Amino acid sequence: MDQARDVRPVEHFRAYLCLLARLQLDPCLRAKLDPSDLVQQTLLQAHQALDQFRGRNEVELLAWLRQILARNLANALRHHKQARRDIDRERSLDATLEASSVRLEAFLAADDSSPSLRAERNEQVLRLAEALAELPQAQGEALTLHYLQGRPLAEIARHLDRTPAAAMGLLHRGLIQLRTRLREGK
Repeated sequence: MDQARDVRPVEHFRAYLCLLARLQLDPCLRAKLDPSDLVQQTLLQAHQALDQFRGRNEVELLAWLRQILARNLANALRHHKQARRDIDRERSLDATLEASSVRLEAFLAADDSSPSLRAERNEQVLRLAEALAELPQAQGEALTLHYLQGRPLAEIARHLDRTPAAAMGLLHRGLIQLRTRLREGK
């Protein structure tokens, strides 16, 4: 536990993990599984196993938390028998979560390599996840689908059971609210 003193408690990363879980959870499964339940389980397991965490900083802690979340997602998929057991699919969940995390970071910043800029970018990712969680559900979902998953407007409209014009309005209003929340958080 001595090594983990320089990092915040795992609870601080709840919004970030919820965003990653929502990005990875098939919309068809959301009737059976709530991403926040998976995150709660992840945080509980992380808290119970914190003495096993060997990392030294928040970047390593986030990677460790993503691994736990990936295992929980794989177990949930297997439990709900959404797909036959596919080892490659389970292994790819960790890689997919990592890719989602990279897309999330790319949404915020250019490629900066200094440690202080990376730390600032990590903080921005956490603030973005928290701000997205505070938005009305439809707006947050629209922004997540469009900007973090790269889905086209027509697909977003179908997913949210809205017209393309209504989906565009959700994106527009959501982006305005998101920018406001991020400015207020500074």
